[in-house]
Amino acid sequence: MTAEKKAIIEYRLERAHATLDEARVLVENKSWAGCLNRTYYACFYAVNALLLAHGLSSAKHSGVRSLFNRDFVNTGIVPRECGALYNHLSANRMDSDYEDLIVVD
Repeated sequence: MTAEKKAIIEYRLERAHATLDEARVLVENKSWAGCLNRTYYACFYAVNALLLAHGLSSAKHSGVRSLFNRDFVNTGIVPRECGALYNHLSANRMDSDYEDLIVVD
């Protein structure tokens, strides 16, 4: 693995941790839609780091989810529950961010 690739993976993981910390602050303030968004992105950054570590990537959120499910969840490397959580966060984040009259509680 190149030093540049390793640095990008580390950056993505640090970003995932920082974003999860943001989600915790939003929980304390009962800002559920913001918490959902930040929790999804924390997972997204971590999954992107995992994919890159294995030579995979996608420019689209749906592609990241698809590769994660195909290569890690469906193969049993990552528990199905984790895949289901990521998929659930993704769908709900999309609704919350882009649909009208959505209430996250």
